[in-house]
Amino acid sequence: MDDHGRTARWEQRVEFPLAFASLAFLAAYAVRVLAVGLSPGGQDGCLAVMLGAWVLFGADYAVRWRLSGQRLRFVRTRWLDTLVLVLPLLRPLRVVKLYEAVQRRHGRPRLALHARVMVYAGLSTALLGFAGALAVYQQERGAPDATMVTFGDAAWWTCATFATVGYGDISPVTPGGRLIAVGMMACGLALLGAVTGSFSSWLLQVFSREGDERPPGV
Repeated sequence: MDDHGRTARWEQRVEFPLAFASLAFLAAYAVRVLAVGLSPGGQDGCLAVMLGAWVLFGADYAVRWRLSGQRLRFVRTRWLDTLVLVLPLLRPLRVVKLYEAVQRRHGRPRLALHARVMVYAGLSTALLGFAGALAVYQQERGAPDATMVTFGDAAWWTCATFATVGYGDISPVTPGGRLIAVGMMACGLALLGAVTGSFSSWLLQVFSREGDERPPGV
């Protein structure tokens, strides 16, 4: 079996465990940030779950790198996997791959291409938005002159940022919060562009189909 075949078999074996590890990471991170008065043991337990998920991602990345035989080219061609390994906030995106795997195991995807793009973008937006709100809230709470004093404020700010509205009523004031904000702005623009472009393409196909079905001379 060639390198591509071995890599494909490995990815099929680990896609479900890695997706559940992503959910465990997100849940542990949410508890660590939102649970008020969490005991030191609970904090350590959440941290252990998060580190365990990172170890699983690192092991998977190393195995696929080894099986691919591509060396540095693997890093360039699998840039999303590299970002997921380096940036913790992107790890929940593995859940989107779980949805894709379930669709493949049912044979032909039930949704059309445009619908799948919008579903994937919607799932990615929800997961990234929740993780980003947690991260920016962790940075901003307790900071001097902070306008983001509750997690609800962080969620509202995340929605406004992803929608590129930018009301300005709530904004990060810490360097870490602003760095997270830059990343979320970029993600929001990309996801919004994917959904808008896919929806526009679907509308064009619908109108074109209606024009082809219209009787001549009408």
